[in-house]
Amino acid sequence: MTKSDWDVEAASATYNVEGWGDGYFSVNPAGNVAARPLKEAGGAIDLLEVVNEARTRGLGFPLVIRFQDLLRHRVETVNLAFQAAMDEFGYRNHYRGVFPIKVNQLREVIEEIVEAGEQFHFGLEAGSKPELIAALAMHKDPESLIICNGYKDRAFIRTAMLGRRLGKSVIIVVEKLEELEQTLRIAKEMGVEPHIGIRVRLHSKGAGKWTTSGGENAKFGLSTTNLVAASEMLKAAELAHCLKLVHFHVGSQVPDIATIKRAVREAARYYAKLSKMGHQLGYLDVGGGLGVDYDGSRTSFDSSTNYSLQEYCNDVVYNIMEVCDSESVAHPAIVSEGGRAIVAHHSVLVVEAFGAIEKDVPLGKIEATANDPKPLRDIVDVKQKLKRGNRLETLHDAQQIKEETQQMFNLGLLDLEAKAKIESLYWQLARQIVALHRGLKYVPEEVKELETSLGDQYICNFSIFQSLLDHWALGQLFPIMPIHRLTTQPDHQGTLVDITCDSDGKINKFTDL
Repeated sequence: MTKSDWDVEAASATYNVEGWGDGYFSVNPAGNVAARPLKEAGGAIDLLEVVNEARTRGLGFPLVIRFQDLLRHRVETVNLAFQAAMDEFGYRNHYRGVFPIKVNQLREVIEEIVEAGEQFHFGLEAGSKPELIAALAMHKDPESLIICNGYKDRAFIRTAMLGRRLGKSVIIVVEKLEELEQTLRIAKEMGVEPHIGIRVRLHSKGAGKWTTSGGENAKFGLSTTNLVAASEMLKAAELAHCLKLVHFHVGSQVPDIATIKRAVREAARYYAKLSKMGHQLGYLDVGGGLGVDYDGSRTSFDSSTNYSLQEYCNDVVYNIMEVCDSESVAHPAIVSEGGRAIVAHHSVLVVEAFGAIEKDVPLGKIEATANDPKPLRDIVDVKQKLKRGNRLETLHDAQQIKEETQQMFNLGLLDLEAKAKIESLYWQLARQIVALHRGLKYVPEEVKELETSLGDQYICNFSIFQSLLDHWALGQLFPIMPIHRLTTQPDHQGTLVDITCDSDGKINKFTDL
């Protein structure tokens, strides 16, 4: 593509904004990234204008921009998608979603989600005592749920029971028999009838980065043997009716819809069998896993999903309904804990690139004489003979010369000036070879790697470990692009480095599928 052909549509396609933006982000005619928190139902917000306004107020970088209206839109979208699936298949119950507080613990975020979800009876999930206290404080709707997951000591369980005493729909999800024993004991002490859920350990494994969340060797959940023991324990305590929910979790960011289908069907079977054992169950909690298509590729790659939100809801609803119908069991209310899908799009991290580390500084015109070292004479000759028909052969010859140069230098057979000239010529030649491949339908992998290695390092005033910890720790990919000057065609490859003194403080993997 020539520079005259470049426009904002080309910029949007280059960074695949339509793919990962999901209608919430676009490139406006000015060449700036714009956010649309309500998609087509609302206006567009120019990110550059937001950044400039923040600067006038004395705010610096890194800057996190949050769109509260987008949170509200996501809550509505998820709930309406489940309702549409239930209407389509004739599902005879309702959806009761919960937001896991651990996904984003900012008070403003939780308050917005709770308020937006009030019309849908959207609840909260707590995985620790502080989160449970926060959930109890914000919970106002008696029809919405508070789901208690994670490790539960005596104080945690007592706090949950106090919530029950206050008339809130608090469900304690037990993940081992000891938790059930302790819950029943504390409930008896306090004179409160508990609402109990059981996390089942599915045979179905997860997928993606959190694949170990499922399967027979998973850390959490009750095995089939333990489920039978738990049922008998509840009956012995004359509290069989207190088992209200069956829960499972196959991991966060599940990229493949087939994984979700298998897990849902297996969990629905557990739900049906437990119902037939005399328990008055009412909820099936499909846990988290609803993914976000970070790279816009719509594939089963770890940072993508090969399904849409509506397909996810359709498959969850249909498979639960089919299993329950086959078992002649009433349809349960469906609970999900897909926090990532609610909040992922609502925040944007903006950093300033204030400097660059170039790959190589040209030394000007370099010529070789008969008295120069052989590697220098060779690479000058190779560079002069470069043409379109021998570009790969030339690359291989140049790489060999560069390797021989390093070996000679290590042995003390080459001076510093000659080594610098050879490396300068090598990188000049590399740029020429990359340029010869531009616009071709097929570009060899080694040339792609060469183009990446030629990129400059752009210094940005932030810390990877503070602002993008998931990228460093988990290899999570995020969409990254300039927020302005998108009317100008980019002509440099680059990577981002932060201002910390740690060599891991860099971003060199991008969503380029």
